[in-house]
Amino acid sequence: MAVEQARELASSANSLEELRNAIAGFEGCNLRFQAQQAVFADGNPEADIMIIGEAPGRDEDAQGLPFVGKSGQLLDRMLAAIGLDRNSVYISNVIPWRPAGNRTPTPAEVEICRPFIERHIELAKPELLVLVGGSSAKAMLQTTEGITAVRGRWKDVTVGEKVWPALPMFHPAYLLRNPAQKRRSWQDLLTLKKRLADDR
Repeated sequence: MAVEQARELASSANSLEELRNAIAGFEGCNLRFQAQQAVFADGNPEADIMIIGEAPGRDEDAQGLPFVGKSGQLLDRMLAAIGLDRNSVYISNVIPWRPAGNRTPTPAEVEICRPFIERHIELAKPELLVLVGGSSAKAMLQTTEGITAVRGRWKDVTVGEKVWPALPMFHPAYLLRNPAQKRRSWQDLLTLKKRLADDR
């Protein structure tokens, strides 16, 4: 029921502003009642790259923007390392509301919110997707494989009639806990940089 309602609301949105309003008014996901607000997006909606994370954390819930806490600051530094910033990417999450205690969203919560992120991709029309973290990669690729297995290799995300090239990467929060993995993330960033250069 909630998934169908989300699908109807999402498909009726013909602009990013309409989609933002549809999400703000949607009551079919229990997460919205624990969160301060919906976190929609940040960055440049005209950008070639759309970065999709898992869900807002505490700082994001408070400010209403994705990736603004410690992991967001690391993401900014990672982007800067290959010549990108928030004016050259567009950032959102699979789930627009913060799960209490920053827990991982349940499969049911992901499915309820999926129509919104899929419509978000369709309306933003990026050239490439970057899937940040295991939950984002699993949700968008519809796979059970963990992030370590899929990271760093281009995959396909199908939304409606269109297929988007997508690059799964470790989440900055994971890198803060496991700094030894930063070297592998740097390789992934170079993979992204090469694709951008090849496409231009």
